[in-house]
Amino acid sequence: MSEDKQSKTGARTGSTPAGPQPEELRFFGTTWVDHDGGYGPRRVAVAVGSLVAAVAGAFVLRFAYQGLEIAKVGGFVNTLLVVMFAVCSAIAFRKTWEGFVRRPSDPAREDALRSLKAIGFIGSLLAYFCRSLVEAPGEKLLRTEYEEAVTRFEKRRAHRTGNPSGRRKPKRRV
Repeated sequence: MSEDKQSKTGARTGSTPAGPQPEELRFFGTTWVDHDGGYGPRRVAVAVGSLVAAVAGAFVLRFAYQGLEIAKVGGFVNTLLVVMFAVCSAIAFRKTWEGFVRRPSDPAREDALRSLKAIGFIGSLLAYFCRSLVEAPGEKLLRTEYEEAVTRFEKRRAHRTGNPSGRRKPKRRV
């Protein structure tokens, strides 16, 4: 969340409103805040697009599997390939789903899992599809963070109201 930049005199710079600004979501921008600007059709498009991409990816993997069968590499390699993609897809689904709900506690570990998520891309696409049926993927996380930031901003602003020069100065003890 970015706070509005102010000059040394306290005047706002630019035309952005005071207070925290909502973070943008991929494919949605900031339309998730008020569910305006084509939010509904975008959610449908994201759901359909991710499902179509997952099906296309499954077809590509099927063709790769058929290529291995034609090459007659053996049952062990074929089984290993299927198990590897199934496990990677399950892990990618879980990690992608968790990313919609909370920030990763260890970003370095998430970076280490990037290749595993790439192998299990079908799981990530299916997680994206399932989440877009309920909300924009990641909306719950960003909404929670945004509302907390607005609440903190309002509390700070409420404490700053009034003319500072009219405040009483504390009595000095001698």
